[in-house]
Amino acid sequence: MLKKLLLALCIGSFSLSACAAETGAAPVVAPTVTPAAAQMVQQAIKGLSANIQVDSIAPAPMPGFYQVIAGGQMVYVSTDGKYLMHGDLIDLGKHQNLGDAAWSRFRKDELAKVPASQRIVFAPEHPKYTVTVFTDVNCGFCRALHEHVADFNKAGIALEYLAWPREGVTTTAGRPTPTYTEMVSVWCASDRKAAFTAAKEGHAPKAATCTNPVEDQFNLGLKLGVNGTPTIIGPNGSTLGGFVTPEQLLQALQKGG
Repeated sequence: MLKKLLLALCIGSFSLSACAAETGAAPVVAPTVTPAAAQMVQQAIKGLSANIQVDSIAPAPMPGFYQVIAGGQMVYVSTDGKYLMHGDLIDLGKHQNLGDAAWSRFRKDELAKVPASQRIVFAPEHPKYTVTVFTDVNCGFCRALHEHVADFNKAGIALEYLAWPREGVTTTAGRPTPTYTEMVSVWCASDRKAAFTAAKEGHAPKAATCTNPVEDQFNLGLKLGVNGTPTIIGPNGSTLGGFVTPEQLLQALQKGG
């Protein structure tokens, strides 16, 4: 049972490696949560695994629990530290997932910390909307999405790409994965946009290394709950799906996504 819970708190096949990407940063704690309560929550979570990073603690919408973002998942910890629930909290009257707003705020705040210089941006001159796309240069749906980049731009949508190699950063043998290595070469290319588009078309970039953000962006994706590519995140931090057409994405953004 404990193993299953750890797999739920971590990310699928990345389980332990995802949790091992701990930054050591202190969690964001709501003003209404006392230091003693925050410490209790962290101890409860780390009682499952010392490698799970607690990122956010706030009072839950239901009495008697804290709403916690940890290991790329949202969980609920009882105020006495004895119980943990993992899953969606639904307001039956409003038919609303009460975790969505907290997730959106968290994603928006974390993405705001990523410098523009570390993104690969395809944008019209005066974009109406800007979305973040966690992408892998080799995944079929990622390539299909990028084929329509001109249409997204024509619709007034800017795409800001972040790296998320689906194979992870290292193999079980501790070596860099082929996709990670290829994405590093893209981010280290003299013309990132050209190398990025070429890689999406199946043309591997010239091997290159440099100080790059690929591993940091992969770990950020895990922290934000990304578990596949492409993952599109809107201006307000909400997830807007994976592969979508320009028309579908525009409609979602117009609805406030």
